[in-house]
Parts: sequence; structure tokens; C-alpha cells
Amino acid sequence: MTIAPLRPGTPAPPVQTLPPGSWHGRLWVSDLPLSRPERFLGCVAEFERSGLWPVLIPHDQRFAANGEDWIDDRGRLAPAGHRVASADPAAALSRWWDTSCCDGACLRPFGARFPGLAKRSPRKSDPLAEAGNTGSILATRAPHRLGLVQTERPADIPALLGWTGMIKCTDQVAELSAVLRSWEDRFGATLVVLGFDAIELSVSAPPRNQARALTVAAEHRAFSLPTFAGQPGNLREYASGLVQSRHWRFSWA
Repeated sequence: MTIAPLRPGTPAPPVQTLPPGSWHGRLWVSDLPLSRPERFLGCVAEFERSGLWPVLIPHDQRFAANGEDWIDDRGRLAPAGHRVASADPAAALSRWWDTSCCDGACLRPFGARFPGLAKRSPRKSDPLAEAGNTGSILATRAPHRLGLVQTERPADIPALLGWTGMIKCTDQVAELSAVLRSWEDRFGATLVVLGFDAIELSVSAPPRNQARALTVAAEHRAFSLPTFAGQPGNLREYASGLVQSRHWRFSWA
């Protein structure tokens, strides 16, 4: 596992519509929290032209209390964007399927074997519009700085940055981005929030019913066991909360 600091040197984004900020390696970050949440929506609208995808970076009191910022004061894995396309999301989730947390009751109706990927949602949707709206709403509810990353797909951002948020469970950040790519393709699930050890996705085509949501819930559990374990109930109850849910949050805290 190679940890390396982010390094400056990336060209600055267009500044005429952005608040003051600076590059921290491959991640551009505004100096202050967004005072105009609609700027996030504007960055999403410009993505196909600019190639810069916006993420909201939440205030993290764990670092602020010590005058630190995880973006600068914590290390990174080696960037792995070049390995995302070759990573198999189904194989990664199968390997992360942990059955040691209980006597098996929380896994029902599944068992020791990962059930496989859920089917693609059949509904038509606009993931970019959904992401813009969701991000703008989240920015009004709590302070977030604006981040920008040069990328072809939002899902690739953790791998491009060498993000370590999931390091307690795995250091294979390319596989994490491969799962996010798969969710982009199947559910219009798009990265909108990037924290030290948490991410949030907007979801334009969530599962419509309990049957579809159940296999999605298994994917969530494999992806982030701490998120699943931090909520009451079993897999069926977790799945109920995914039906028509347009906001997915994962934490490895």
C-alpha cells in the first residue's frame, strides 16, 4: 500500500464564475464554504464542456478543532485512475461480502455467498440534472466547500485522487471507483459529496420496489459494512429505505 501526498501543478480552472480557491494536487478547492449553492448546479451544467466535475466537501470538525484540513494534512494512496476500467465490480463486492458480523440473520434472504449485482434500473433518468439538484440542496443544508476534479466520469474521482476514505476496509481504491462506475451505469448514482471518510451519491434511477432494492442493499452492505452496521435492522429493513431513495450515503468512520 503506497501513501503519497497530493502535489500541486495542475492548471487552474476558469475563475470568472468560481469563488476564490486553489489546487491541492488534482483537487481544486474553494477557500470558503459555498455562499451560493447554485454554483454547484452551474458547475454540473458546465461539466461536458469543462471536464471538471464538482464535489461538495463537508466541514469536518474532527480536523477543524485542531486547525487541520484532511485534504492537506492526511496522505493519499497512489492514484489509480488507470486501473478502474480493468477492475471487476462484481468480484470486488463478492470479496468484500463479510459474513462474520453476526449469526447470519442480518443477511437473509442471502447467505455466505454474495448474491451478485442487481439488474439495471429500467427507468429513464437524467443523472446530471439529478446530481445538480441534489448537490445544490445539500449545499443549502450545511456548509460545504466546492471541489473540482478533472475527470471523464465522477465515479473515477476517488481513484484519481488516491482517496483513503475506505482504508479501514480496503486499499483498493480502483475497485471502489469501479463499483461507483457500475452504479452510475445501472442507477444513475453520481458522486456529489466527498469527505475524509464518507461519500454521498445522487441517484436518478433508484430501485422502485422491495424486490429490486434487496439486491442493491446487498451491494451496499458489501461496499461499506460500517454504513450497514451503523443502522438498526437487517438487510430487508435496510432495503426498504432504498426504495425510491435518491440519496445514498456511505461512511467508513
